Amino acid sequence: MSNKIKKSFPVLNMHCAGCANNVERTVKNLPGVIEASVNFANNMLTVSYNDDQQTPGEIRAAVLSAGYDLIIEEEHAEERSEEEHRKRYHRLKQRVFGAWIFAIPLLLLSMVLPNFPFSSELQALLALLVLTLFGTPFFTGAWKQLRVKRSNMDTLVALSTSIAFLFSLFNTFFPEFWYSRGLEPHVYYEASAIIIAFVLTGKLMEERAKGNTSAAIRKLMGLQPKKARVLREGKEEEIPLEQLVVDDLVSVRPGEQIPVDGFLAEGDSYVDESMINGEPIPTAKRTGSHVLAGTINQKGSFILRAAKVGSDTVLANIIRMVQEAQGSKAPVQRIADKVTGIFVPVVLGISILTFVVWMLLGGIGAFSHALLSAVSVLVIACPCALGLATPTALMVGIGRAASNHILIKDAVALELMRKVDVVVLDKTGTLTEGHPTVTGWLWAKPQEDYFKSVFLAAELKSEHPLAGAIVSALKEEDITPVSLDSFESITGKGVQVVYQGSNYWAGSHKLLKDYGAVFTDVFGKMLVQYESEGCSIVYFGKEDELLAIVAITDQIKPTSIGAVKELRSQGIEICMLTGDGERTASAVATRLGIKHYVADALPSDKEDFIRRLQLQRRTVAMVGDGINDSQALACADVSIAMGKGTDIAMDVAMLTLMTSDLLLLPKALALSRKTVRLIHQNLFWAFIYNLIGIPIAAGLLYPINGMLLNPMLASAAMAFSSVSVVLNSLRLRR
Repeated sequence: MSNKIKKSFPVLNMHCAGCANNVERTVKNLPGVIEASVNFANNMLTVSYNDDQQTPGEIRAAVLSAGYDLIIEEEHAEERSEEEHRKRYHRLKQRVFGAWIFAIPLLLLSMVLPNFPFSSELQALLALLVLTLFGTPFFTGAWKQLRVKRSNMDTLVALSTSIAFLFSLFNTFFPEFWYSRGLEPHVYYEASAIIIAFVLTGKLMEERAKGNTSAAIRKLMGLQPKKARVLREGKEEEIPLEQLVVDDLVSVRPGEQIPVDGFLAEGDSYVDESMINGEPIPTAKRTGSHVLAGTINQKGSFILRAAKVGSDTVLANIIRMVQEAQGSKAPVQRIADKVTGIFVPVVLGISILTFVVWMLLGGIGAFSHALLSAVSVLVIACPCALGLATPTALMVGIGRAASNHILIKDAVALELMRKVDVVVLDKTGTLTEGHPTVTGWLWAKPQEDYFKSVFLAAELKSEHPLAGAIVSALKEEDITPVSLDSFESITGKGVQVVYQGSNYWAGSHKLLKDYGAVFTDVFGKMLVQYESEGCSIVYFGKEDELLAIVAITDQIKPTSIGAVKELRSQGIEICMLTGDGERTASAVATRLGIKHYVADALPSDKEDFIRRLQLQRRTVAMVGDGINDSQALACADVSIAMGKGTDIAMDVAMLTLMTSDLLLLPKALALSRKTVRLIHQNLFWAFIYNLIGIPIAAGLLYPINGMLLNPMLASAAMAFSSVSVVLNSLRLRR
């Protein structure tokens, strides 16, 4: 039976957005591949495939046949990718330096000393050195693409420079061909060399800027120590992190980063977990406490037992989630992908058409003008700016979010968030602290110890957040749980159990109604008092008899009021959903300044409420932290989980707030709007640059003001367009 596997691999030897499209198409065409996406900004391939039809090795072989390469080894893949980036950047620096060393004298010869003895021959030699020593990657890349009947930026650069060079070479050694026709044999060696120099310079600046977009990932990866000290056979030895296995005993000293997820087996300490959950106060850890990789041990030494190692740790999952999100594609990028996919063939067609039109209408010197214009079109129309417009902004935006403890699962969520006009908030654990405590009891029967034992046994099996508060309160009274005959959880209502043949139940007032239990006047008065104070109420009964009501308080987070105000200032409507009764819900909503709320909400009621909003054409974000929120989260346009919530809620959610600070929510929405605005700016400038640049390069202005774009200026403009798009995206880091 096949399993669907999703993995990310660093891609090597890509030069432009066309390369990314070629790799993506190659992988998508493989049998068993469900989805493939290549991010040119971080050189990553993210692919989903069936493991019985494809292997990483077979995917790599296909990519190699297309002229590129993959790093498929999982161990140290990020380090290898970083090393490859450093090597590529170093090689580019050498090529740029070398290209300009030869290009500048060539430029002086052509512009300042055109009548210098053997000037054309010297220019030919210098240009040949630039093309062969520093422009070889463009020609080899173009040849590889030609073999698979595809094209990319290498195709444009190789064609433009070789045409200019070969035409100039012909004019150098066969000038009489033009003299006999009354024309001057011009040479354009400087254009071929300067194009190579400018394109390489642009790539160097691009690589440097692209390196900055990955800063968030590098920062997260820096939280992982490289080695760990393990206790084996009574001896302590230092080993590489990848050699650790589950159940290893790991020694951690004060000031050190914890290498793996695990539980304290010996010792105690305080651990700074702010890099994972954003909480500034160190957490006390005792024997049995859970600790996470990447967090910092502050005071005492301890020994932990490894529970999750390598790629299974929470930190590794966070890094993987951010990488996958940065590699995903926003809907707006599909336009750019379609354009870049057909861009090079269209440009080649425009270049040929430019040449033909000039030859037909150019008059005297038509060939020179035709050649210059055709070459300028090839040079100026590089698709890199289009290819970088979306992924660079997404990488910086998602990285910025991660550094603020906001984990965004994919680019679709980032783009959708800017459209949100309604935020629906769960109460418990989202607006409140999620640490409920019992503040009041009222019992109807004198045999309360007997009933408390049954009550404790029932709540010990419950997964509801309020159950923990009741369990803690009863254990403080040294109550011992009984052994139940049966237990059943009733979704959204509570639990029912059987003990010694009798039915007992505990939960919301909906369960109270189901059993037909009635209130006494004393119960009624206390209930009004508890609910008006904003307490949540749990009812406990036997058959149709109400035995007790329990008032539970969950403090409102200090940041909740500020978050609600900030969201409202952004023009967003706020709604609160809670399973609590009307009076409790009203008291909490009033304190928070929330006008719209729904009380007595079951999980299905929460989902129905969101669907009703969507039918009104509202874009809804749902924020929750519990299992009972998962239905509503799955239904919402944008689903947001609190990081201290359940794994189910976080799995369903598109976005996770890793801290309990609800002020991260308006930050995330604002960041989404800024990121998408930058994407649109980038796409606008990339499109407008080509829409304006290509006609000018073709000579559209020549009949008006005699302007004909020099290929050297075209190459400089092309380089500037790509760099400007990346630099514009980097503004998000501020």
